[in-house]
Amino acid sequence: MNLTEEQRQRVTEWILEGAKLAEIQKRLLELGVKLTYMEVRFLVDDLKLTPKDPEPPKVVAPPAAAPAKLTAEKTPAPEGTLPAAGGQVSVSVDQLTKPGTMISGKVTFSDGQIADWYLDQTGRLGVVPAQQGYKPSPADVQQFQIALQQEVAKLGY
Repeated sequence: MNLTEEQRQRVTEWILEGAKLAEIQKRLLELGVKLTYMEVRFLVDDLKLTPKDPEPPKVVAPPAAAPAKLTAEKTPAPEGTLPAAGGQVSVSVDQLTKPGTMISGKVTFSDGQIADWYLDQTGRLGVVPAQQGYKPSPADVQQFQIALQQEVAKLGY
């Protein structure tokens, strides 16, 4: 690597500007100096220079949300509805996994409705309620997802 002092100084300037080794290699080639990537790496090392890492993009943090609770708030049930069964969502994992699934189990929602759940081979979550057409509340769905993650983590999945 026989570079002139001017070429060495240019390499130093490029590094200080934030140029990467591949970019320095291209610029040297434009000056008529053909070096391999490894030779450029050694050159930068010989000059006691360190390429700059790009600044990570600044991420605006979303407002801090309160952690989700696994138990639902106890609020009076409107007339004509069943009272909440304990006010929480519970998840269990089957001892024998259903055929065609990686893992399966049962979920009891806060209103007492029961459903089977499963994860298929592609990682998609499925929920099959015992009562046809039943849809759990958004809060129950969120609690179910959190409880399911915890149960699955216990099993090492």
